[in-house]
Amino acid sequence: MKILQAASEAVPLVKTGGLADVVGALPDALARAGVSSRLLLPGYPAVRAALQAPRTLAPLPCPWGGVAPRLVAGRLEPFAQAPAYVVVAPELYERPGGPYSDPTGAAWADNHRRFAPLAWAARALARGADTAWRPDVVHAHDWHAGLAPAALAHAGQPAASVMTVHNLAYQGLFPAQAFLDLDLPAAAWALEGLEFWGQVSFMKAGLQYAQAISTVSPRYAQEIQDPAMGCGLDGVLRAHRGGVAGVLNGVDYGVWHPRIDPHLRQRFDAHDLRGKSVCKAELQQAQGLRPDPQAMLMAVVSRLTSQKGLDLLLQVLPQALQHGAQLVVLGQGDAALEDGFAAAAKAYPGQVALRRAHDETLAHRVFAAADVVLVPSRFEPCGLTQLYAMAYGALPLVHHVGGLADTVVDTTLESLADDQATGLAFYRFDPSALASALRRAHLLWSRPAQWTQVQQRAMAQRFDWDRAAHAYVALYEQAIARRSALATLG
Repeated sequence: MKILQAASEAVPLVKTGGLADVVGALPDALARAGVSSRLLLPGYPAVRAALQAPRTLAPLPCPWGGVAPRLVAGRLEPFAQAPAYVVVAPELYERPGGPYSDPTGAAWADNHRRFAPLAWAARALARGADTAWRPDVVHAHDWHAGLAPAALAHAGQPAASVMTVHNLAYQGLFPAQAFLDLDLPAAAWALEGLEFWGQVSFMKAGLQYAQAISTVSPRYAQEIQDPAMGCGLDGVLRAHRGGVAGVLNGVDYGVWHPRIDPHLRQRFDAHDLRGKSVCKAELQQAQGLRPDPQAMLMAVVSRLTSQKGLDLLLQVLPQALQHGAQLVVLGQGDAALEDGFAAAAKAYPGQVALRRAHDETLAHRVFAAADVVLVPSRFEPCGLTQLYAMAYGALPLVHHVGGLADTVVDTTLESLADDQATGLAFYRFDPSALASALRRAHLLWSRPAQWTQVQQRAMAQRFDWDRAAHAYVALYEQAIARRSALATLG
């Protein structure tokens, strides 16, 4: 079985969030399961710089005119164990700013043109553009690759397709006239196709045409089929004949483990936590926090967006800091949230620190230093932050939704007695519920024996990619079977 992973980002080459972690880790896990898997990525500068021995396989469409994108094969460091594919189009990808937006943070107006070539490249490979390797399944990740299942369906289904929703809130919506740039037949512009309230939806394209749909946690798979969290696509999801599978994301413990982490000044594990105290002291000094080992150090490592519930945290932050707790925030995003945490750092010198950046090395050090990692998300498809926190002995404090509910066991009298607690949770998205959870965290912090019990239970959890890979293999097999059934009916 041969699988093409089509996505817009992959660690360590390009990362804006958890999608990149998933796409970067899944090919190795699939290889261990005996499945051949190759990446297909846009030709951002970092991707092209990592591409070795490139060879052009085929030109790709360019309905709007200009220089046509090219499908190029080669080897990508650090994925050199297998060939990879890159869409080379300098006018589309080699720009200032991020993968999806300009330097001001505004989405590129031609993002439909920038990501449609992923679908055309997948279609070309499924038709045999690389004579040495032809995928049985195209695995499309999130809206950026959502056009691929549609392109395959309207090309006679040369490969099966699987669509994974990493975050349904981001749907790749474009004006109706964008359809003219997508190299699809007129029949695709329909209620049963890409059309979504008079717009083009890349996400809907993936959901409508894929033989199998998954998302990144079991609970989120259920939540998005309800109108409250379905973002207008709940009906499409409920109508899918194969249903929606929930495959929980994994953690690459070869990268995220305090016993082997090269970014830490002193390493540690659940059996010897002394190194965590050293990491905490170092971070306090580096970020201008009061050097106090008794202060409960809270951390946020996140994109600063309303989805992450950080506006709620700002509302209750004065209460949370009353008992001497500290907070370090690592992230960037919405200007209002950045300004809010900057104001808190000014109002509480030595207690609050803000680092406006995406810094992978510092993220490792924050997890190693923190006592509590805050993930108060409004909704959360899976979340990797809470999984990294547990691995590093930092108790996750989460809103009980999506993947957060699937992975964190709230600390209660019962879960303590059963030795099952791995963090703290609140169940209503309002300030009083979050404040209560923060208060419970501080009370637990004041009881070292119970704190250590929960900490060690959290560090013992394993969310490995091998388990997830086997679930995806089953999904690929289902998709191939459904494609065969469609061919028989046709």
